[in-house]
Amino acid sequence: MTVTTLPAPSPTALSPATLRTIVKELADRPEAWLHRVRLQAGERWYERLTLTEDHEVWLISWLPGQSTGFHDHGGSRGAFAVALGELEEYHFGTEGALLSHRAGPGTARSFGPDYLHDLRNTATGPAVTLHAYSPPLSEMTRYELRATGLARTATEGPQQW
Repeated sequence: MTVTTLPAPSPTALSPATLRTIVKELADRPEAWLHRVRLQAGERWYERLTLTEDHEVWLISWLPGQSTGFHDHGGSRGAFAVALGELEEYHFGTEGALLSHRAGPGTARSFGPDYLHDLRNTATGPAVTLHAYSPPLSEMTRYELRATGLARTATEGPQQW
């Protein structure tokens, strides 16, 4: 008898709605993460809270002026929730226009695998957010906004996080 070994099935990606529920529920329970938050000058501070086969959750703190720059999520679906403070999100609408949205405490947004955005703390105080991705991030591509549109500047893998 021949035994055939099949490759392990790829993890099933969670829906953006499910990821939104994960970050929203976690944001509503600060006792689970508040003690971990650090504020860091220069760059945003971040820590992965959860890593499973089908998703991961990150905790991020933002001082005024800190931002992600335009980036994608390497084909992962995602969601973020603002737990404290507020951020401004920039992304492109269906007509290609640059849109911005304020995201204050309690705001949760989710997105599909092709989403590209920039999150910024344009407020006067710190902010704390929770982010979930499914499948877990394998890469992120960074972009620069130029007069001619977005230009790809770098691709990062987990070793850079």
